[in-house]
Amino acid sequence: MTVRPTLLSAPADMRPACGWGMEQFHHPRPVRFGRAEGSRPTPERRHLMDGLTGRVLEIGAGDGVKLTCYPPGTEEIILVDSDPFLRATAKDVAAGVPIPVRVIDGTTARLPVPDASCDTVVCSLVLCCAPQAQAALAEVRRVLRPGGRLRFYEHQRSCNPAITLAERLITPAWSRMCGGCHPAHDVLAPIRAAGFVMERLDHFSLYLVSHVLGIARSR
Repeated sequence: MTVRPTLLSAPADMRPACGWGMEQFHHPRPVRFGRAEGSRPTPERRHLMDGLTGRVLEIGAGDGVKLTCYPPGTEEIILVDSDPFLRATAKDVAAGVPIPVRVIDGTTARLPVPDASCDTVVCSLVLCCAPQAQAALAEVRRVLRPGGRLRFYEHQRSCNPAITLAERLITPAWSRMCGGCHPAHDVLAPIRAAGFVMERLDHFSLYLVSHVLGIARSR
């Protein structure tokens, strides 16, 4: 496991214009930056996707543009979301993606795919919003093949006490605006408690809020 304090965000002058996608509807962060044919995945999305192969399940559709960021080694993408509007929007994007895509109805507590059927599960700004992160991670483990990977990009409580206090103070308002997100939660503890082993872990700050981006292997 590596821990690298790094800022992965794109410079302000390279942030995308409206229309370059979002990680999640409740966290409308871009998944691409640049313009027209020169656009490319943001550093966060690129790190999340780098080296992906096989069948991948991602929780949360955003507006579907994230589908354009998957590398060619991906054999199939299963995109799970409970919102019918976002599923319909994602299906429109999926029609133009060269990788086979299934967009299906589901939640973090009920992933509608068979046991041990996925090589990787991607959670981007999902676990920090899950009402019961432990139950969500149990579902993630269920659908992963033995040795499968969880790739995650999440808020993570700061190790700085002053920043942690600020994160806790903003949580009530933040949670109402951002789909139940709790920036002061420790998402790493439930990932480890669910039986995952950290293989890569980056700590960084985005908009002055602490985050983690990593890969964890299912035992």
